[in-house]
Amino acid sequence: MRFILVAVLAGLCAVSAISTSESSNYSQQQRDVWRLFKYINQPSYYKDHVEIAHSYYFYDHASNYAKHEVVEEFYRYFKYDTFLQRGEIFSVFHGEHLKQAIALFKLFYYANDFDTFYKTAVWARQHVNEGMFLYAFSVALIHRPDTYYFSLPPIYEIYPHYFYNYEVIQKAQHYKQMYYGQDGAHYNDRTIYANYSGYYVNVYPEQALAYFTEDVGVNSFYYYYNLYYPYWMSGEEFNLKYDNRGEIFYYMYQQILARYYLERLSHGFGEIDHFDWEVPFESGYYPSMCYPNGLYFPTRHAYAHLYEYFYNYGQHYGFNKYAHSYTHISDYERRIHDVIDSGYVHTHSGQKVDLFSHEGLDILGNLIEGNPESPYYHYYGAYQVFARHLLGYSHQPLTFHKLHPSALEHFETSMRDPAFYQLYKKLLGFFFRYKSQHYHYYDEHDLAYHGVHVKHVEVDPLVTYFDYFYADLSNAVYVTPEEFVHDSFKVHVAQERLNHKPFTYKIYIDSDKDTEAVVKVFLGPKYDEYGRYINLTENWMNFVQFDHFVYKLKSGENVISRNSHEIYNYIHDRTSYYELYQKAFGVYNKDQHFQFHDNQFFFGFPQRYMLPRGSPEGMTYQFYVFVTKYHPYKAHASVPMVGSGMHYVDAYPMGYPFDRPVYYEELFYALPNSYFQDVRIYYQGHNYEHHANHLIEM
Repeated sequence: MRFILVAVLAGLCAVSAISTSESSNYSQQQRDVWRLFKYINQPSYYKDHVEIAHSYYFYDHASNYAKHEVVEEFYRYFKYDTFLQRGEIFSVFHGEHLKQAIALFKLFYYANDFDTFYKTAVWARQHVNEGMFLYAFSVALIHRPDTYYFSLPPIYEIYPHYFYNYEVIQKAQHYKQMYYGQDGAHYNDRTIYANYSGYYVNVYPEQALAYFTEDVGVNSFYYYYNLYYPYWMSGEEFNLKYDNRGEIFYYMYQQILARYYLERLSHGFGEIDHFDWEVPFESGYYPSMCYPNGLYFPTRHAYAHLYEYFYNYGQHYGFNKYAHSYTHISDYERRIHDVIDSGYVHTHSGQKVDLFSHEGLDILGNLIEGNPESPYYHYYGAYQVFARHLLGYSHQPLTFHKLHPSALEHFETSMRDPAFYQLYKKLLGFFFRYKSQHYHYYDEHDLAYHGVHVKHVEVDPLVTYFDYFYADLSNAVYVTPEEFVHDSFKVHVAQERLNHKPFTYKIYIDSDKDTEAVVKVFLGPKYDEYGRYINLTENWMNFVQFDHFVYKLKSGENVISRNSHEIYNYIHDRTSYYELYQKAFGVYNKDQHFQFHDNQFFFGFPQRYMLPRGSPEGMTYQFYVFVTKYHPYKAHASVPMVGSGMHYVDAYPMGYPFDRPVYYEELFYALPNSYFQDVRIYYQGHNYEHHANHLIEM
């Protein structure tokens, strides 16, 4: 999945910059930032935080912000007491919440220096809604030029309520209340075993996929992606304009759905269901989660009616645009179809923009996402915002202070709901419709790389299994000020997650010249759930980009060997927040610098999920290797921040050559510079070698 690379490059640059710096400021600043994530649902009890929060007020230091208007905007929200209060539920998909979060983000972003940024964050940590603070602060860290290299702690450890079922949270709270402190410290630091939601409530077959849809790494990947590319963020103002964000939006969801389909096949499930807004929605959803304030996540029963008169009229005072989500969706969907069929887009000034141009896919992606680069946002709208609200089936709130969002209305929890995949399959249908009308099919002239011949591909046996993954669950409970400061209470969670045994694959290539080439490896299905062969004309959109790199071919025979642990399209599990925290304050001293060997700066799909589960008898998939001439992408910055374009490996479209519908399957098989290789993935079962010594079963 190539969209990981923006963060990979940023991380490599960051490690280099930090390790060669003559100052320890970076290390100290990173430690200061980490402390702000601790026990996010409580005020901070650090003495220096309390002092700053009482002595510093952003409005008294307005000259320390690059734009005075952002200070005034945030001040108006805060002064007139319309700001979301602590303890209330925050959702980035609610318009009023989003406006306030953007105002807070801009206050962070436009702070003139790190000291102002940090003091503003400490003040906000104590005075504003914790969910809003966490979101705005995280986005600011990624996009500020002086903090983009800072590592973000694992979100599932900072906000465990959004990643673990209520049963797990309740056990942690019960342990804290009933056992912690009895008979000495040996009762501390226990591990709780976590099940997935299907363990107790298994009401639809697809819950067999809960290990994938509820995986903390998979959901974290989606959360972090939306921090790097917030749908509301202006590319012009915040330097996203060189990343082709509309194309990234398409490619992101195409890859997610392709990967999900590979997992479905492992269980004998077919394609992701289509749905119609007019027909009762078949897939029910029971989240089994609870918000920190005690409210349970809303439930959607099976065969739910999506018409606006059902749940969407309610108790809200005055006009509520979300009560009319069905009408908005119908209007936006019709307008998107009109745009694709007509081939042009209207701007807010009445101009026509050619959609069948070189930039057409990027324009369409911006329009469908509803980001600020949309040619006419108020006309083409925010389709996905209203669709999430409608499918989530949450009740209308009395005011925005009493919001009760569904799982679809948080990035952290969206992928848990089967409706997520059905919704974005519908959105991808817009793109496929556009591609089939606009793009010509690739022919041999477009795809051939003369003089390069992929002769053979060897792949080690591919074996998957489940093992335990451990995370810090301490933030799920409330602690005393002393416990907060001294980290004296700990509880962990163990959960089974999919993994695979290490493997290597080799590509044998003959070249008639020395040349720099791009090598792409895709993983895709070969047969459907009934064992029928799927023609590439119907299967091109189901391939996941498995590997992607530049390689210098020499004249003659070349053997490229790639180990699964070296494939940087995926990331390893993040280091626990507590371990990072301890390293920062214990192992490292003022003369040392941070040297991270893992993926603290990255976001990406989990390395342990690079293979679908497969089956005990072995399930057949296929690798597709494609080698083509290297054409570098022209980046627009020397520092690989998000928005610079430096995450592009090459100048080809994302997903090339599967970025367009396939008309001649035979062409792809006949190309000398490509190769299909059948592979079988064997599911081995469970590996309990690293089981915790102290599990709590309550």
